[in-house]
Amino acid sequence: MMKLYHGPTSVCSQKVRLTLAEIGLDYEGTELNLQRGDQFDPDYMRLNPEAVVPTLVDAGLVLVESSLIAEYLDKTYNKGRLMPQTLALEARTRLWLLRSLTAHAAINSMSFATAMRDRVLKTKSAEEIEEMVLRILDPVHRDKRRDLYEHGLASVYVTQALRHLRRIFDDMQEQLAADTWLSGPKFGLADIALAPYVDRLDRLGMDGLWSGSHPRIGDWLAALKDRPSYAVAFDAFIPEDMAASQRQAGAAHAPELRVYWQSILAQ
Repeated sequence: MMKLYHGPTSVCSQKVRLTLAEIGLDYEGTELNLQRGDQFDPDYMRLNPEAVVPTLVDAGLVLVESSLIAEYLDKTYNKGRLMPQTLALEARTRLWLLRSLTAHAAINSMSFATAMRDRVLKTKSAEEIEEMVLRILDPVHRDKRRDLYEHGLASVYVTQALRHLRRIFDDMQEQLAADTWLSGPKFGLADIALAPYVDRLDRLGMDGLWSGSHPRIGDWLAALKDRPSYAVAFDAFIPEDMAASQRQAGAAHAPELRVYWQSILAQ
């Protein structure tokens, strides 16, 4: 049986769990506590030297990067049914798989500038925070995390994130005007690629980023939540009290975030 190393609330882990649930595949799951630093365990880093989740091990084959894992699972065990069959829709889907990297960076910024920042500042000393930052392997990501902790929503990385999200939301709104799903008339890999990122913003109480200006995204997210796979991949790993706490923590920043977002929309 394939083995998945994942984090309960990790957006990239959610992407792979959503794919597994859509296909109906069984797997052995090993949850890593990312706050505790399980991802830095030497045994795990031999599988994933970047010390991130998820990692899939299937018959000795080690796979990393969530979008690649999702496409592998679909092609290997699902006859590629989650990939659209027309060349135009396949190209569009592959572009969304690539753009999910930009979405990931943006949602990382929004998360660590708000709810995660609040929790860290309340529970860690300055020395402990710096120790956490120094464990990040990539020096650019390290500097980014330090800046987000220091400046919150005023960070330049948040401005960058909102600009990227504006472009992503504009394109999602346009495509969803023509099709029910980002993948076309049928749910597919493009929807799986974007689902965790929009869901994270929603869980942080940041649905105001699209509710007024990009309403079709709300309809798309509601349809996603109605799929049985959503409960399996998302809700099963996020207890109700955690979900409520996360939304409350993120929503506390809504007034300040609204100012920044309106500035981006006006550009």
